[in-house]
Amino acid sequence: MEYKDYYKTLGVGRDADEKEIKRAYRKLAREFHPDVNPGDKSAEERFKEINEAYEVLSDGQKRSQYDQLGSNWQQWQRMGGARGGFDDFARQWYGQAGSGAQHIDLDDLFGQGGSLGDLLGALFGFGGGRATRQRQRRNIEVPVELTLEEAFHGTTRNLERSDGRTIKAKIPSGVRTGSRVRLAGQGNPGRGGTPSSDLLLAITVKPHPIYRRENDDLHIDLELDLYTAVLGGEVPVETLNGTVLLKVPAGTSGGKTFRLRGKGMPTARDPKRSGDLYALVRVQVPHKLSEQERELFQELANLQNRN
Repeated sequence: MEYKDYYKTLGVGRDADEKEIKRAYRKLAREFHPDVNPGDKSAEERFKEINEAYEVLSDGQKRSQYDQLGSNWQQWQRMGGARGGFDDFARQWYGQAGSGAQHIDLDDLFGQGGSLGDLLGALFGFGGGRATRQRQRRNIEVPVELTLEEAFHGTTRNLERSDGRTIKAKIPSGVRTGSRVRLAGQGNPGRGGTPSSDLLLAITVKPHPIYRRENDDLHIDLELDLYTAVLGGEVPVETLNGTVLLKVPAGTSGGKTFRLRGKGMPTARDPKRSGDLYALVRVQVPHKLSEQERELFQELANLQNRN
């Protein structure tokens, strides 16, 4: 897989700070957003690349891992190593055989009396003992597609195994596309007395018709009538957790963004925390005016000209 230079994608240096990365992302996202470039497939692909780069570089842990792994980052991502450090990657990279992904627990090898021989046997396929038994374990990966609402609240899926048994899989809130939910011991049965392998749920969150997701933040277009934009007022805003009232000040222009703190997606690692919801104002100009309305607008225009 070709190495993707995320810094080059966003047009920033490797020493760029968080603010510079966010500023570059927002500029490019506005330029290549599908709503701005309807039907333009190249702009759509560029928008996806920009979001992929920002998702990594805006997250301190992912950025550190990306900088550490370099050209191996895509291989690590493809093998489901979105979490953890280089040890997780090593467990999957060296432990992979054939088409089944194998996970070797380094802590298990060294933390429970394992030896260097066990480790080398597990990594490179020679020797016996626990390394041989470990190679018999093949984790199963199952794709699971969720709506944004399911990802927000958390959900369950009933999965039927090949032996006819049904597993009720609990998927926590805050997951995103690329997340892996591990069900320990629910994969292939072990051999020779070894434990069963794990079942991995590969999460894909479907696009939403209203919300656009950026990490744990959500973005929405806020349709504002001309009169409220001019005079101000309270406007209902739909969130994934109910309707809230947003106080819009008088003289609000199109393009202004309101930030609703804590109204975004829950953070997967800490469900008590949430991202924010950003509402982008789009002022709706009335198209059909009555004769009286037209006269009033004309009077307003005349007053403005006199001033």
